[in-house]
Amino acid sequence: MSSGTPSSTPTGGSLAGKTILMSGGSRGIGLAIALRAARDGANIALLAKTDTPHPKLEGTVHTAAEQIRAAGGQALPIVGDVRNDDDITEAVLKTQGEFGGIDVVVNNASVIDLSGTLELAAKKYDLMQDVNVRGTFLLSRAALPILKDAENPHILSLSPPLNTTPRWLGAHTGYSLAKFGMTMATLGIAAEFAKDGIAANTLWPETTIATAAVQFALGGDRMMKVSRTPEIYADAAYEVLLRPSREYTGQTLIVEDVLRDAGVTDFSGYAATPGTPDSELFPDIFL
Repeated sequence: MSSGTPSSTPTGGSLAGKTILMSGGSRGIGLAIALRAARDGANIALLAKTDTPHPKLEGTVHTAAEQIRAAGGQALPIVGDVRNDDDITEAVLKTQGEFGGIDVVVNNASVIDLSGTLELAAKKYDLMQDVNVRGTFLLSRAALPILKDAENPHILSLSPPLNTTPRWLGAHTGYSLAKFGMTMATLGIAAEFAKDGIAANTLWPETTIATAAVQFALGGDRMMKVSRTPEIYADAAYEVLLRPSREYTGQTLIVEDVLRDAGVTDFSGYAATPGTPDSELFPDIFL
């Protein structure tokens, strides 16, 4: 396999019949990961807040479910908030009830605010901690007893390596704490449950990804043009979820490295603006 395109095939295996519980997923990277799994015939439960259309953002949990079904998967849209303990419990029980188990948890829900320490509102600090760190910890925890029964159980969190250099700690301390917290929760669970064969890894891209979050929080249309598509994240996530869980855990993975390991040598098909050379793409934060 030498070319990177959204239709890339995996190194082997399939997610057919596997059940994925994802936080968020109404749009962007989460939806792209769900659609990639759906093409195999996976079951995908989405715990997301977006019940009705957002004035600025495309997609709801219901439109995402329609797309998942159209791609060949089964979908269970669950309207709820990863900050709410009851919603998390209900999502896990509904997913198990509908599909008979849970094979994968994807911690996709995340809040971004790049304000400096003096500018960051306390409410926004709390929101990032609640969604990013607490949500990742509690959704993973709620699913762990069911993951223990899965054949190849994986937890995948969309968070960065622990690059705690002054550059990244000082750039946006509140957001850095929240994203590193997601990673630490994931690595802790990896260590604690390795004996049970449950993999827990994180995944982060080399370049910015063309999503609404990038457009609104990072740099508008100009940033979108020098980003890669969400499909590159989805193809890398797909590769990770196929790996043997007892052998492939406790890692802070980089999207492009995962694909290189899978034999992808050409990422040009993932450019958000076709023809943009790799050298002109904008590097993501934390790397």
